[in-house]
Amino acid sequence: MDVRLTNEQRQLRDAAAKLADDLGPGSVLDLEDGSRIARLEKAVATTGWRSLRSDGASGVEVAIVAEEFGRGLVDVPFLGPVLADDLRRHVADDQLTWAIAVGDEAVDATGLDHALVLRENKAFAGRVGPVAAGADLTRGFAELLDPTDSLGEISTDDVTRWEALALVATCADLVGTARGAHHVATEYAKVREQYGTAIGSYQAVAHLLAEGLALIEGSVSVLRYAAWAVDELPPTEAIAAARIAKIYCARATRTVCETAVQVHGGIGNTWECLVHVYLRRALTSTELFPVRLEEIDLGLS
Repeated sequence: MDVRLTNEQRQLRDAAAKLADDLGPGSVLDLEDGSRIARLEKAVATTGWRSLRSDGASGVEVAIVAEEFGRGLVDVPFLGPVLADDLRRHVADDQLTWAIAVGDEAVDATGLDHALVLRENKAFAGRVGPVAAGADLTRGFAELLDPTDSLGEISTDDVTRWEALALVATCADLVGTARGAHHVATEYAKVREQYGTAIGSYQAVAHLLAEGLALIEGSVSVLRYAAWAVDELPPTEAIAAARIAKIYCARATRTVCETAVQVHGGIGNTWECLVHVYLRRALTSTELFPVRLEEIDLGLS
């Protein structure tokens, strides 16, 4: 396995990062900016990244975009549509933008009216109800209405690979979210002064941020391997790698986001501080396709 990104993958990462930086929310108030959201939606739709898998993209490339979108708190649908696309390519020739169903909810469904429902090895089309307010302020979840139309059957191997991709995509979102929260905390530590000195110069704060960076680097390593495994290893090995990555990344990202709140001090517990938006997104991604320690055969400390 070569962990280095190709030239094309680096260009994809840079393009996703620029889009997230230019049009993602830079503050909590930006979450209510309808004009910004409309421009972001148009930009994401134009890229065609929601149909990456049916266009032949690898799991690594899906993870690249998901990571940058997590870092920039991109608040238009991507995760749901790209996972639905990976299943639809086995049963349909179109590239319609649908959400993906998890249980009785449509995930990442803002502005969408259909969701793909997977029941065992069969795919169904379901209608999506109104998006309801939830813990995640950047992604919409909606009630899934009863699926009526059968789309076809998907092989067991393809379903297993999709499950691995779903875990990898949420892992990538977690890693990006950790990177974003850590950056916000680091920038704050540079400018916030106490006793006439930037708080980042104090060891107590510097060590917290250094530990967060180490957790992020470890998360990147397990994520890259799991993303590569989606297409390169047998399905059972791919899902095993993805499960380990999900547990590691979820634990690491929660620690990094909670540290970001702590570094901000009292203001970190206010609505206006952006770090709680990162923490909310991290907790939601953790509960999407959750993994229990009993599901893996390697102990994690």
